[in-house]
Amino acid sequence: MNYYLGIDLGGTNIVAGVIDSNYNILSKYSIKTNCPRSSEEIMDDMYNASVISCEKINISIKDIICIGIGTPGIVDSINGIVEGADNLGFDKVYMKTYLEKKFNKEIFIENDANAAAYGEYIYSYNGTNNSVIAITLGTGVGSGIILDGKIYSGSCFAGAEIGHTVINTEGRMCICGRQGCFEAYSSATALIEMTKDYMNLNEESLMWDLCDKNLDNVTGRTSFDAFKKGDKLATDLVNEYIFYLSVGLLNIINIFQPNIICIGGGISKEGKVLINPIKDYINKYTYINDKNKLPIIMAAKLGNDAGVIGAGFLFQQYK
Repeated sequence: MNYYLGIDLGGTNIVAGVIDSNYNILSKYSIKTNCPRSSEEIMDDMYNASVISCEKINISIKDIICIGIGTPGIVDSINGIVEGADNLGFDKVYMKTYLEKKFNKEIFIENDANAAAYGEYIYSYNGTNNSVIAITLGTGVGSGIILDGKIYSGSCFAGAEIGHTVINTEGRMCICGRQGCFEAYSSATALIEMTKDYMNLNEESLMWDLCDKNLDNVTGRTSFDAFKKGDKLATDLVNEYIFYLSVGLLNIINIFQPNIICIGGGISKEGKVLINPIKDYINKYTYINDKNKLPIIMAAKLGNDAGVIGAGFLFQQYK
């Protein structure tokens, strides 16, 4: 059996997984990232997590064919350098060079959102749909673009930052410093803040009961749960959230016209309640005349495993 190793480096956890040729994760091990600390300490734990993941199925690093890493930030994937990653405190980290010495194997690195998009692509669509765009609705809006089977990252390795395209020039402030970014309206963080704002408009809303009268208990599910129970305020909120999400997704479709739009993150678990109104909006306003050629809009399949699987097969991008 052939074994591949994928490492998903996040601001909270380092996850290393051993994968087989059919993209199945055979073992997985996680270590807390524990930022802030030095890049060397973090990379040492990336190695440690990998060793333990291998040991769980009675193999060693020597049995691994290829190793790939998905990391936050701007990633020079050609030279294996993390140019910068604010949430990790990385600045010009020569990750490929450092870890190749530890593993004694060739290492491939990529931005984590790109790696996750590639994981979704190879697991579900490889060979049938060549253009897939994966959007993750989490703390921010992560995105990865696969065009003709290749990861698109732009000339300066900072492309595909769809979350920081503007959909309302006089809208909410975004952490990037501009107003009205897609991320400021469609991330899980944005939904939670919107929910709190709406709740403060009406203390009779069912949303208050669902979070035990405490705004600190509001989650990305609060508004959707109340909406499903017929709460009027939650219905208005969910409709507004889906509207802005649809606007951002339609912009992406009009630019790239992909085969698939794949939506990940916890909010994607709302299923048809989320997906169907998006399809209706896109069908109504898309620039594509032939409605039979509209991209498929669907929830992501791999969840948190997408980054591990995508990282493990990054070597395919360099054939």
